[in-house]
Amino acid sequence: MRRAVHRALPRTVRTERPEHLSDDGDRSARRAVTVFPVLVLLAGALGLLFPGGFTGWSESVPYLLGVVMFCMGITMTPEDFRGVAKRPWAVALGLVAHYVIMPGLGWAVAHVLDLPPQLAAGVILVGCAPSGTASNVVTYLARGDVALSVSVATVSTLVAPLVTPPLTLLLAGEYLPVDAGSMVTDILKTVLLPVLAGLAVRLLAGRYVERVLPVLPWLSAMTISVIVAVVVAGSADAIKSAAAMVFLAVVLHNGLGLALGYGAGRLGRLGEPASRAMAFEVGMQNSGLAASLATAHFSPLAALPAAVFSVWHNVSGAVTAAWLSRRGR
Repeated sequence: MRRAVHRALPRTVRTERPEHLSDDGDRSARRAVTVFPVLVLLAGALGLLFPGGFTGWSESVPYLLGVVMFCMGITMTPEDFRGVAKRPWAVALGLVAHYVIMPGLGWAVAHVLDLPPQLAAGVILVGCAPSGTASNVVTYLARGDVALSVSVATVSTLVAPLVTPPLTLLLAGEYLPVDAGSMVTDILKTVLLPVLAGLAVRLLAGRYVERVLPVLPWLSAMTISVIVAVVVAGSADAIKSAAAMVFLAVVLHNGLGLALGYGAGRLGRLGEPASRAMAFEVGMQNSGLAASLATAHFSPLAALPAAVFSVWHNVSGAVTAAWLSRRGR
């Protein structure tokens, strides 16, 4: 689930709140992080209680994800890409850590918990997705390096078509057949093209786009909520028996990702603010993309870990950010 929520922050934010960022802006960012998981949780409950209301909606999931990715693209600026060029080592370390730690953890969790094939493939697919929703806002709330967070998030999304399918084939292929070629095509259509389209609109009509930017986080949040409702409705019959196991897998996957992401930053001697950014860029996943791919290539049950992850990583991210911000730097 990509990142319109995190764009509530001004582009000039780095590791501290600048003078021009008002208390209202700070409260808006906190509301986004707080309200988003509540919306997703309510959507999941709706899908579970009234699954018949979403019959036939699964085919709309890729298009809904395209809306979220377009929102991401339209909030991008050239500064995002200049940030990559300014700090190539830190961005490269974040990218490698993300695509090594989370896929590896997904595979390990699936094996340790001896998950059924559909759920195992779903957990692994979540791990192979690019970094996820609200990580930039959470990094800001944790007093981390937001510039690095934005750069890693941008690059991880742009390279997803080349990285996510082969990693999924390598790690999840023992559980279910994986058509990596078809997955590449789907990611190009639902992620890369909408992002580039949004970026083009921003570059061509930036003055007009500025007027609608405050609306985009909530449009994205509502769209993601619909995706979760559809995914949960598709596997409602299996949720009661698998819910506890999936929740345990998600908590382990996310928690270890946050810890190891932070550790990677410290090991790379990036400093405390950058290490905090690394924690969230590694531990928070684009679970909307994972849900879409799981629904299209595996089954609705395989998309269940992504639906649970979409709620939990926002809750754990907000709690972790609050704890880190109180520690100082």
